[in-house]
Parts: sequence; structure tokens; C-alpha cells
Amino acid sequence: MDNQNAHILVCDDEIDLREMLQEYLGKRGYKVSGASGGDELRDILSVTTADVIIMDINMPKEDGLSILRSLRPENTTPVIMLTAAGDVVDRIIGLEMGADDYLGKPVDLRELEARIKAILRRESISGSAQAEKSDGNRALFGDFVLDKDAAKLLAADGSEVQLTAMEYSLLKVFSENKGRVLNRDQLLEQAHDRSWDPFDRSIDIRISRLRRKLEAIPGKPEIIRTVRGIGYLYDPS
Repeated sequence: MDNQNAHILVCDDEIDLREMLQEYLGKRGYKVSGASGGDELRDILSVTTADVIIMDINMPKEDGLSILRSLRPENTTPVIMLTAAGDVVDRIIGLEMGADDYLGKPVDLRELEARIKAILRRESISGSAQAEKSDGNRALFGDFVLDKDAAKLLAADGSEVQLTAMEYSLLKVFSENKGRVLNRDQLLEQAHDRSWDPFDRSIDIRISRLRRKLEAIPGKPEIIRTVRGIGYLYDPS
């Protein structure tokens, strides 16, 4: 996630700390909102979303652990808890209640920013993985789409490209190993066909046939590439 698109919500009763974090993080491209306690935090979340919440545990009216308890599990926004130095018990309780990270006071601004970036990276990766999982029954091979539910390869115009059973199995194996180099033994094992002799070169023949169907220039493959001396790599990008 780009910092320019990330909304950080700071919940702390100390106005000096809120203003310091708003100024520091704002200069680094984040959108930053401040709340003095649980009521203001909930008001903000009722009209907008946050990408990360930074919340002090020790606040006079309603402590951070109580606020966190009221948020979870309905609100899954990542939370970084600010704790008193050496307050191990509060840190443990906060993590058990669903906090994502903690940082001791006084706050090291550079470390806080590093923690925020780490959380945003994790969220971005998780979101991408979830999107891929939700559409995991389809895989792109250049202009073609492998529909694993229907066990079909479809051209850009929606027409079906004829595949043998083993060609389909090979495409399925490649789709499940995106960006990973597979040697011949791995391909034989995962696209299992008992009639194959594991010591022959028939895997190369199948891949050559697939390239004639998928690649714009079969002699210069870009989708299923040869990694010399190792095997083959499926690179949909």
C-alpha cells in the first residue's frame, strides 16, 4: 500500500503526542487523524476507515485495552499499542486481545514509522493473496485463461483451445507454482501419469506443444520459460 493512501488514526489523551505524530507522519505522506479517547475514535471510525490505529493503553477515561476490546472482532483494523516502558503484562494482554504490535513510550518516531510500514506491507500481501485465492480457479497464460473448474483453456474470444489430459495437468501444475522453477521430475510427479517413463524426455515434448498453443513466438517463449540446466518457469507477467 502507498503511504499516500494510508490513513493513520492516533488515539491518545496527550495532545502534544497526537500533534507530534500528526506532523511527523503527515510529512511522510500519511493521512493522519487524532482522537483524544475512545468516543472520538469511534466517531471517526463511524464515518471513515483507518489503515492503522495507534493507541495508548493508559488513558484516564477509557483505557486502550477496553477500547480494543470494544473494537474486536467486528473491526479488524491493525492496532499498534503504546505502552509504558517495561509494562510487559499490558503488552501481552493487548496482543492476546487482537493488537498487532506494541511500542514503548517515549515513542521513537523512526521505529514507529517502520512498524507502520511493516503492517501496511503485511496487509497488502494478505489482500493480494486473498484476491488470488478468491479467483484461484482461473489462471492467465498470456491471452489465454485456464478455467480449472471446467478443466478448459479459453482463448481471448472465449473459444475453447483443445488440450490433452496431460497438457491440462501440466498447465494446472504451472498455475499452482507461479514464479517457481520446476524440474522435469517435479513436473512428472505433480502432473502424474502412470504411463510415463520418468527417465525419458516426453515432458519436453508436451511443453513444446503447449508453447505452440500459448506463445506468440513459440521459439522465444515468454509464458513458460526454460531455465537452462534446471527446468521450466511459469511467468504470467
